[in-house]
Amino acid sequence: MTIGDLLDEQARLRPDAHALIDARAGRTLTFAQLHREVAAASAAWQAEGLRRGDAVLVFVPMSADLYVSLLGLFRFGAVALFLDPSAGREHLEACCARWAPKALLAVPKAHLLRLRSPALRRIPLKFTCGGWFPLTRRWQPRASESTPAAASSPRESPLFPLASVEPADPALVTFTSGSTGVPKATVRTHAFLLAQYHALAPSLHLQPGDIDLATLPIFVLANLAAGVTTVLPDADLRRPGEVNAASLWEQIERHRVTRITASPAFFERLIEHGRQTRRSLPALRQLYTGGAPVFPRLLEALHRLASAAQVVAVYGSTEAEPIAHLDRDAISPDDLAAMAAGRGLLAGAPVPELRLAILADEFGRPRPPVSEETFHAACLPTGVIGEIVVAGDHVLKGYLGGHGDAETKFKVGDETWHRTGDAGSLDANGRLWLYGRCSARIDDTHGRLYPFGVECIAMTFPEIRRAALVTHHGRRVLAIEATAPTPELKSRLTAAVAPAQVQRILFLPRLPVDRRHNAKIDYPGLQKVLEEVDP
Repeated sequence: MTIGDLLDEQARLRPDAHALIDARAGRTLTFAQLHREVAAASAAWQAEGLRRGDAVLVFVPMSADLYVSLLGLFRFGAVALFLDPSAGREHLEACCARWAPKALLAVPKAHLLRLRSPALRRIPLKFTCGGWFPLTRRWQPRASESTPAAASSPRESPLFPLASVEPADPALVTFTSGSTGVPKATVRTHAFLLAQYHALAPSLHLQPGDIDLATLPIFVLANLAAGVTTVLPDADLRRPGEVNAASLWEQIERHRVTRITASPAFFERLIEHGRQTRRSLPALRQLYTGGAPVFPRLLEALHRLASAAQVVAVYGSTEAEPIAHLDRDAISPDDLAAMAAGRGLLAGAPVPELRLAILADEFGRPRPPVSEETFHAACLPTGVIGEIVVAGDHVLKGYLGGHGDAETKFKVGDETWHRTGDAGSLDANGRLWLYGRCSARIDDTHGRLYPFGVECIAMTFPEIRRAALVTHHGRRVLAIEATAPTPELKSRLTAAVAPAQVQRILFLPRLPVDRRHNAKIDYPGLQKVLEEVDP
C-alpha cells in the first residue's frame, strides 16, 4: 500500500469530486481526471527512459503540474529530489553530488540556474514545465478524455498498470544545509509517507468533501489520499508573511474553502486584512497553524476571524510531522495564566502515532545507544525541562549516508529515536510544554533559562509583534519588535520579565525570521543584528 494506491482508491470512490483546484493556472482536476493524468505522466516518464530508483530534480512551484508529475514518479518507483535553489551554487553542486539526478524538471526561470551550475548541466534529461526553454523538452503529458478512468480495483488501470513499488523504496528526498557544510538529505520512503498520512489524517481531521487551501506541499499528498479537495492558491507561498491577503480572501470565498493549514505569518496576513475591512470568514470550519511558535493570542485572533472554525496549533518538525496538537478550546484559564507567567508554551497532547519522552538536555553531545531499561530510567519526570525525543513510524530514522545522524539520532534497543533539539516538559495530564531550542538556552551566572518562557510573557502585550531572548556581551537581552515602542511599554515589560533577570530590553524595527515560514525567530541572524546596533 502506498499514497498512490490511496489516490487510486479515491478515484474509484469519488471520481467526479474535485481533487485539485489550481487557482493560478485556472485548472481543476477531479479525482478521476487526476488519476488519468498521473497514469499518463508515469507512462511518459518511463517512455523517456526513467526507471525505478532513478531520481528527478524538481524545481516546480505548488501547482497541478507539480503533483501530476510527482505522483507519476511515485507510480513506478522513481525518486523526486527537492532542494532550495536560492541556497547558492555550492549547495546545488553538493546536493547533486550526494544523489545524482537522471532528469531535471523545472520552470523556465529555474533553468537559468544551469548557467552557473555545472552539476545541473550534467543532468542527462532536461524538461521544462509551464513554458519553453532552449535545449529542453517541454513537459506536458496530458491524458485525453478517451483515456479510461480508474477501474474497479486500484491496481487495474487498463492502460498504465502500477509498477512494483516496495514500501522501503525512496519516494522523496529533500536537502537542508548541514552544520558541517555537508547538505543533509532527508529521505522519505513510500512507507514513511504512508505512515505520515496515517498520523496527519486524524490530527488534521481530514474528511472527504472538505475543501482545503494548501500552503505546505507535503499536506497536499495527505489531502489527496483522504479525498479532500485541495485549492492551490494564486500566491507566492515562498514568503507567507508577505502574501496578498485581499487576493487570498477572494479565492477562499470563491472556492468555498472550509479549512486552511498554514504558518502563523500567513494567518496574520488574513487576520490583519479582516481587521482592516471589518470582515470575517464564517464558512471556514477548521484552521491549523504550526511551523513556528503558536502563541495563545494568535489562536484567539483566528477564532475571531472564523468563529465557527475549530482552531488548532500543530507542533512538528521536518523529521516528525506531527508531534503534538492543541485545540484552542482545550486551553484553560490556568493554562493561559501559566504561559503569561513564563511557564512556557503549551503544545498540547502528543499524537498517539508516536512515542515521546523528555531526556536531560545534552545539546551538542551525541547520545550513545542504550537499553530499554536504561532509557526509561533516564526519562525525566513530570514538570522537569529537558530535550524532546520521539520515535515512531512517521519519525525519520536517519539521513542519507548518516550525515547528521550522530547529532540527531540514537538507539534504544533496536529502535531509532530522534532528538528534536527542542526543550520541553510534560505536565500531569501528559501534555507537552515547549521552551525553545536547546541551542538557544542561556547558561550564565544567574542559572539556566530557555527563551520561550520570557517570550511568552512578552507576547501577552498586544503592542508586541515578536520577541526573542538572547545573551549579548554577557547580558540577557530581550529584543522586541513592536507596533508602538514607547517608554511606557518598556516600563511595563521590564516589570513583567523581572523574575527572569533580563538585563536589557531592546526595541528593533524588525526581528529576523526563518525563510520558510517567516515566523520562527532566526537567533543567529538576530545576533548579527545586535552586533550592528550594539557592537
